[in-house]
Amino acid sequence: MGALEHGWAELARAHHDRTDIEELRLKYLGRNSAITQHMSELGSLPQEKRRDEGQDSNFAKSGLEDQLVAVMELKRQAELERATREGALDVTLPGRPVTRGRLHPATLGLRQIYDVFSDMGFQIYRSREVETDAYNFEFLNMPPHHPARDLFDTFYTTTPNVILRTHTSPGQIHAMREYCPEPIRIILPGMCYRYEQISARADIQFYQVEGLAVGRHVTLSDLKGTLSDFARRLFGQHVRTRFRADHFPFTEPSAEMDVECFVCDGRGCAVCKQTGWLEILGCGMVHPTVLRYGGYDPAEFSGFAFGMGPQRIIMLQHRIEDIRYFFQNDLRFLEQF
Repeated sequence: MGALEHGWAELARAHHDRTDIEELRLKYLGRNSAITQHMSELGSLPQEKRRDEGQDSNFAKSGLEDQLVAVMELKRQAELERATREGALDVTLPGRPVTRGRLHPATLGLRQIYDVFSDMGFQIYRSREVETDAYNFEFLNMPPHHPARDLFDTFYTTTPNVILRTHTSPGQIHAMREYCPEPIRIILPGMCYRYEQISARADIQFYQVEGLAVGRHVTLSDLKGTLSDFARRLFGQHVRTRFRADHFPFTEPSAEMDVECFVCDGRGCAVCKQTGWLEILGCGMVHPTVLRYGGYDPAEFSGFAFGMGPQRIIMLQHRIEDIRYFFQNDLRFLEQF
């Protein structure tokens, strides 16, 4: 074991840095070292000598390895202390900043809408995403074979008459049946699902925020005043609004609401398609049939309802051109918010 003795002797005389000690380790304990070759030749020794020689060799080799590790650690500590004294390492410097998460843009938009309606006295009402055909269509004045059902590309489940809701309007029936005959003023946010071709403007899942107010003297003027105030609070006190007649099975009369384009101030641009107006929601007075299904007598109660796509509003506010960005988890997009 002369090689081990040479290794101990050279290590005892070593005043090297860690690189030199690593070279010593490879020299005496590496794969091609004399010690390794000697250990591999033990099998050729006579059996009576093999055991004693193997034990002695392993003991000496392990001792040299432990000593090399100890010397390496001492050198590392010495280099660290020297670097600290010389100022190469300033332990008083702040650590690396930890990247903080942020709210998703859809969450930011929803919270902004929540805040506006909360200030106006509306409460948030959560409803389920898996609905029956009756709640999603029939109780909203769309009985079987009604042509309006063709406007909804519905996801059907394997359970008969159980579907993924195509809009948040079924929550109106749940809320009315829960609170009847008390007055209601709520918003119903949530995810909706439609079997549509995915494109820059459409996705199979999307957020909606439904609104409902029911009472004994709710009028169309209340609807227009509420939504006009909502637009001013969301887009600025000087924004103009307009209502256009439309048709929805669950409201009568029905309307679409537009706001003056906040990108071009109504002059016409690519965002508003040169019209000067941006459509943001649909609305109307709750149909008497819907009131009856909710438990209210339309002879005594009336109400208004509205529905909006918050992602569409966010897209208009920030000129986002593709709705698919909201669900792709692309940090280049998300970090802009």
